[in-house]
Amino acid sequence: MTLDQGLVFAILAGLLALLAWGRIRYDLLAFGALLAAVLTGLVTPAAAFSGFGHPATVTVALILIVSRALTTSGATDPIARLVQPFTRRNSSHVGILAGLAAAMSGFMNNVGTLGLMMPVALTTAAKAGRRAGTVLMPLSFGAILGGLVTLIGTPPNIIVATWRGQALGEPFRMFDFTPVGAVVALAGVAFVAAVGWRLVPRRGGGGDTSRLFNIEDYLAELCVPDDAEIVGRTLAEIAEQTTEIDAQIVGLYRRGRRLPTAAGRQPVEGGDVLLVEAGPEALDRFAAAVGGAFGRPREEEEGKRDQDEDQDGKARGEGGSERPAAGDRRGRRKTSSERLKLTGDEVQTVEAVIAPGSRLDGRTVESLRLARRWGVTLLGLSRQGRQHRGRLREFRLRTGDVLLLLGDRERLAQAMQAFDCLPLAERGVSVGRRGRPWLPAAIFGGAIALSAVGLFPIYVGLGLAALAMVVVGAIPVREIYDAVDWPVIVLLGALIPVGGAMETTGGTQLITDAIVAATGSLPGWVMVALLLVVTMTLSDVLNNAATAVVMAPIAAGLAGKLGASPDPFLMAVAVGASCAFLTPIGHQNNALIMGPGGYSFGDYWRLGLPLEILVVTVATPAILLFWPL
Repeated sequence: MTLDQGLVFAILAGLLALLAWGRIRYDLLAFGALLAAVLTGLVTPAAAFSGFGHPATVTVALILIVSRALTTSGATDPIARLVQPFTRRNSSHVGILAGLAAAMSGFMNNVGTLGLMMPVALTTAAKAGRRAGTVLMPLSFGAILGGLVTLIGTPPNIIVATWRGQALGEPFRMFDFTPVGAVVALAGVAFVAAVGWRLVPRRGGGGDTSRLFNIEDYLAELCVPDDAEIVGRTLAEIAEQTTEIDAQIVGLYRRGRRLPTAAGRQPVEGGDVLLVEAGPEALDRFAAAVGGAFGRPREEEEGKRDQDEDQDGKARGEGGSERPAAGDRRGRRKTSSERLKLTGDEVQTVEAVIAPGSRLDGRTVESLRLARRWGVTLLGLSRQGRQHRGRLREFRLRTGDVLLLLGDRERLAQAMQAFDCLPLAERGVSVGRRGRPWLPAAIFGGAIALSAVGLFPIYVGLGLAALAMVVVGAIPVREIYDAVDWPVIVLLGALIPVGGAMETTGGTQLITDAIVAATGSLPGWVMVALLLVVTMTLSDVLNNAATAVVMAPIAAGLAGKLGASPDPFLMAVAVGASCAFLTPIGHQNNALIMGPGGYSFGDYWRLGLPLEILVVTVATPAILLFWPL
């Protein structure tokens, strides 16, 4: 082993270990690996950022933009409406959901497909009296399986197609993945519909699905104004006053500190914060009964406002418009608590789930300042079907958390779109525009057709489609960059040069020589199956795109060493990298359903392991049939 090979292996080993650890964002790790490769001379400075202009990276970014335009324009709504007639039986309900998700994700981003279908799944399950966990995991797996069918269905297919172009001079085309992908997807969907849903733990979803739309496990903060009816009363007296309301006071905060249980005998004061556990409707009734309001406590609100206005005054050089005295501010400007009272039709509540890549992930509620910036309030939240038992402002959010938001319809839609949150009710809050949904679909179909006949490369066709959708108003210019999953783009742009370094240093050849020496004279079909299993195992703990970047050159090198066509080996990598079903971290879809479904980390393998075994059993002969050695 040469020094360069040792360095590239050390960088990749460290990267894979940190990715599996999961404590640091994968895009930062990939970018760090790229810089390490540059500093050690494995990648030249001139080629350091070549991956960001690579066709694979550009294609992934463009398909995300086009998927957003299709979703928000309503082009896929007619497909979603097909579910209702099939909900009488578990098998048909799960089958239609997983089948539609698979069909749609062949041409859309997997996460976008799940985001569109999840409200449909939850609504129809609630009407049928089924658990959320019964339908959400099969739905997620169906969307993942559908990505196998076309070039643009999932990033690993795009990456593998690019490596095929480097190995044979011509990349895989749009529908080259269809024969194998369709067989695997059909088998997988049939399995989850007939048997798989029975393997999902019954606690998944926390009981009746309707609880997701009237969650009793929300914990809300109720601020007590000075003139509220309950000022001067004890918590016991308040509970007796509201005995007909299905709400429970579980805590009391005063001047930012939680009072002990014994302090519940003390009279409530203006400015106190009550922690109330109840569903959305009960919260509304409780607030009206006690004269409270939801939002930031008065002292915190005025302190924040004073700080902001002081900063505004400094920005104006203290010589701009006059600032009212502190005693006049309340009359001039309502506090967030006053603005966000639950009064009739002025505001509404909506439940939403934090999507992968959301800017909410990892941030505390307090740092978001939702009321001041967006005019909405976080009433409560739930993680894996369990409520948070403390101050909401101190809670650190993460992907899959379910939020109960309060605000007017327009502000809720704007906030949810800005923060990449998906509503958990069928079009309860629409974050898109409706107009001529057939037009974006026609544009997309035309781009696919032009690319399929070879008139344009797929990334050029998608670029034309994205531009056309902006022109016709299917997606505003300001939302183009929001539609792109930038961590994935950084991951690809950074790892492509690192993967190239593994090949130029001879590291790929060294690995393939070791594999051939270890496996001896095993037949080619066994090698394809082993490569599929190894790739699938890596994808269960790593990002699927990172897995494809690492395994694709190894597959091409292994084919060369065996004197076989690289096609079956590259197809094995494409299938294996996309089929991550054992853990919630293997694929973004799995993380997204964890909160609404009430799943734990160990729930996924119960359905995921049999499904992965089925995929290997079906995919191996299908690959060898359509792509012979």
